[in-house]
Amino acid sequence: MEGSLVLEDGTVVGGAFFGSRRQAAGELVFNTNMTGYTEALTDPSYRGQILLMTYPLIGNYGVDPRTMESDRIQVTGFVVKEACATPSHPRSAMALAAFLEGHDVPGLQGADTRMLTTRIRSRGTMKAAIVPAHADVDAAVREVRRMPHPDTRNLVAEVSCREPVRFPGAERRTIVVVDCGVKRNIVREAQRSADVVCVPYDTPTDEVLALRPDGVILSNGPGDPAHPAILSTTVRTARELADRHLPLFGICLGHQILALAFGARTFKLKFGHRGGNQPVKDARTGRVRITSQNHGFAVDEASLKGSEFDVSSVNLNDGTVEGLVHRDLPVFSVQYHPEARPGPWDNEYLFRDFVATLGRS
Repeated sequence: MEGSLVLEDGTVVGGAFFGSRRQAAGELVFNTNMTGYTEALTDPSYRGQILLMTYPLIGNYGVDPRTMESDRIQVTGFVVKEACATPSHPRSAMALAAFLEGHDVPGLQGADTRMLTTRIRSRGTMKAAIVPAHADVDAAVREVRRMPHPDTRNLVAEVSCREPVRFPGAERRTIVVVDCGVKRNIVREAQRSADVVCVPYDTPTDEVLALRPDGVILSNGPGDPAHPAILSTTVRTARELADRHLPLFGICLGHQILALAFGARTFKLKFGHRGGNQPVKDARTGRVRITSQNHGFAVDEASLKGSEFDVSSVNLNDGTVEGLVHRDLPVFSVQYHPEARPGPWDNEYLFRDFVATLGRS
């Protein structure tokens, strides 16, 4: 055993380091996907978190850099039952351990991931740290308890672009993406129908409008949607753009931002939704679709009473709000990821629905 995972409740789990061999701390969360570990590791929504995979064998098809959702690994640490050292896939460029080491991110394998997942489900997500074998474990537990929760940081500012970035598209329209930590596949999906301009999360309304967008996507991202820095910038801009009757599509954090912009509230889930197997029921048709999700906060349905939104879909596991549609404006949102790779792809139609609203305002 070369290291340990220590949790704020005093739990200590031994394991072997792979990737970078250094100490790292964050919020411990779990993902239930069997595949898609490269996409998860590089998803900006995981900023500030140690990611635990529930599937026992990770890394068997290696790493293809073309599947990265950003230009770097975003998690602070990675915990698995077994990390495959000899991957086999024609598109693999490197093993998982080399990928982590190249981005200076520590991994821990051999941990009892089943026990850890059960503990998180019963007690909620916790602050945690990966520490080397020579570390004072008791001191590490005390340090984890004292450290501020990552959600107190403006994590969106850490992953958003610093200046506008343009991506040419297939048609002569313009979609502005407010980058709260956007995944590359959101940009790729938007490029099918328009030129795309990603702008920083705190871009004011007049600067967004100066780009003459046909529509705006509020992207996914990490952290607390009600962080003061988000309320004073992105949330305000979202409401001002909606009041201009500009088509808006919120995805994940963008969904929560839209709800806040119209006076609703959000709350932190006990252990979040992270994985590619979340069942969502369409409140209008009754149809159930399987969705990919990665979020730790949700919209408070009670706070929507008397609002201008209808709930369009709900999570069948816990009844939380999964989609909103404005009654009068071309504004809608989903809590899940219609662009998700490697899947499921049940919800790609949402991009077509959004494109159909462009030019109608």
